[in-house]
Amino acid sequence: MSERVAHAVLARVEDGAFSHKAGTRGGIMVNGDGAQGKTETICEALACFQEEWLALNNYANPEAMPGTRDLVAPVAYVRCPVRATPISTCQRILDFYGEDYKGMRLEDLVRTVKTAVVEHATKALVIDDITRLKLHREADQDVLDLIREMMSMPVTLILVGVGIPTSGLLREGRRDPKTQEWIYEPVKDIGRSPNDHAASQHERRFQVVDLGPFRYATPAEMEAWMAHLLRLEGELRLLTNAAGMLTQGDMPEYLFNRTKGVVGILEKLVQHGCRRAMEDKSEYLTKDLLNQFTVTPDDMPDLDADSGEQPNIPRHDPTPKKKPTGRITVFDDDGPAAVGSAG
Repeated sequence: MSERVAHAVLARVEDGAFSHKAGTRGGIMVNGDGAQGKTETICEALACFQEEWLALNNYANPEAMPGTRDLVAPVAYVRCPVRATPISTCQRILDFYGEDYKGMRLEDLVRTVKTAVVEHATKALVIDDITRLKLHREADQDVLDLIREMMSMPVTLILVGVGIPTSGLLREGRRDPKTQEWIYEPVKDIGRSPNDHAASQHERRFQVVDLGPFRYATPAEMEAWMAHLLRLEGELRLLTNAAGMLTQGDMPEYLFNRTKGVVGILEKLVQHGCRRAMEDKSEYLTKDLLNQFTVTPDDMPDLDADSGEQPNIPRHDPTPKKKPTGRITVFDDDGPAAVGSAG
């Protein structure tokens, strides 16, 4: 599923980057629940685009004027503030470019953002956590208008969020069972006939794609889950050989039941397990070891719960940490005083 999302993002960005026509560029919205790996998927895809674009243009801005400073940033990434305003959104973007905006009014900020995008040859602008916008607030509606204005710039907008189709950014939609695309019915005006021109500008300008969790029902889904575990397994830095640590026996099914296929929960579970394996010097992940703790929302403090970014973590009651077993000897001043069993 992540490959499909990455392909859709790259297609939109490349179409915009290689187009020399003036006008609005189509954007893309990536929708999914919290901790599904949306940001990682997009950043990995755009990293490939950036490297290819820089190599194609000899690592320089092809539109830069001779003698001017040439700072190239084909891809820009920012996160939407929790309580966004047009000013704070512009400031986030300018922070990425390292621009000074002290004392600027909103008009100056917008103009500086547009200038920075052009001068840095930015072809893709990612705004993460876009569903932090709550459209019952006037300031958030102003941010949405600002984003719409940005679409007139020579840059492809990529908006990432949780529950986009029901957030108000677009009209209420339904998913086509064949294409898996979101479909929005025509808006009806106050008259009796449908008025297609009354549709939201955003729903016309943005393609919406979904990134969901892994599934574990069909052979193809199991194979995809195993491939992800195998790649994660290769990144472990325990002292023992990690081959088969996450992929052999019933470990794949156990990990799926513990995480429900959500990559963010899986990452935290394995992270906790590696820490415990280093502490007890076993240097190996087992089900007994992973059962000793659970993942909690506190493990993901950067996700805003009010915006629905916190994932639904499967319930798990951790087992007590195992005590060392074997015979022990207690010593006093005169020598061995007692012999017993530790258990």
